[in-house]
Amino acid sequence: MPTTRRTMDDLPQPVAELVDLLASLPGTIAVALGGSRALGCSDAGSDWDLGLYYRGAIDLTSLAARGTVFPPGSWGRLMNGGAWLRCGGEKVDVILRDLDVVEHWTRRAEHGEFERDALLGYLAGIPTYTLSAELASCRPLLGEIPAAPFPAELAAAAPPVWRFCRSFSLDYARMHAQRRNAAGALGQAAAAVMQEAHAIMCQRREWVCNEKRLIEAAGLTDLQALFAQAPNKSANLMQWVDGIADRLGVPRGDNAPWKSATT
Repeated sequence: MPTTRRTMDDLPQPVAELVDLLASLPGTIAVALGGSRALGCSDAGSDWDLGLYYRGAIDLTSLAARGTVFPPGSWGRLMNGGAWLRCGGEKVDVILRDLDVVEHWTRRAEHGEFERDALLGYLAGIPTYTLSAELASCRPLLGEIPAAPFPAELAAAAPPVWRFCRSFSLDYARMHAQRRNAAGALGQAAAAVMQEAHAIMCQRREWVCNEKRLIEAAGLTDLQALFAQAPNKSANLMQWVDGIADRLGVPRGDNAPWKSATT
């Protein structure tokens, strides 16, 4: 593999040593810095996220000596696997990425195609183009990874998909509200906000790696106040859900094909 070093000098020594170890694992193609530290928005409590890109198979024997390792596939087809480690006083997350899988979903995104997986920690689900977003946002430390500009085809195709999901979630929020199920109504409404935020970001052709700052990035921050004002009386839930829909720009007569009778 190439051994061109980038941005290694600004890493804490224990993290830099781990990068060297990851680069030496049989099967490694590249090691990249991801997350908030790659984007320049980290704080004192931020972890170090290291993406380990491999092709075919990866020998994790040396990494396993440092802690518990979750092998490829343990965390699902997209998140794959990895390890949560301590390097000196630094918390480091090692994230495994099969480059063949990454390139497959990147090609699909270039044709405006994607799927969504249920994944712990994600309200709206994780889109398969997240793997492309990681390529675009991470900083290669050792080795090379492909570029991933935001495809025009994805910008056109993704927003209608996300907005279908948004309207479906709002409809279910209303159903929960009718049954005075506050937890269900708020949960489905929160998913709808995330789904609309995804649609907005795709329209802008801006990659998103996770939901942590998605609402703010999409310009929907004022919705936080509406959730803070969620009614504690179930009788007012329907009106509250309608207020969320209004803020998201969803027409009251929004087409709901899942309600249509079929023969």
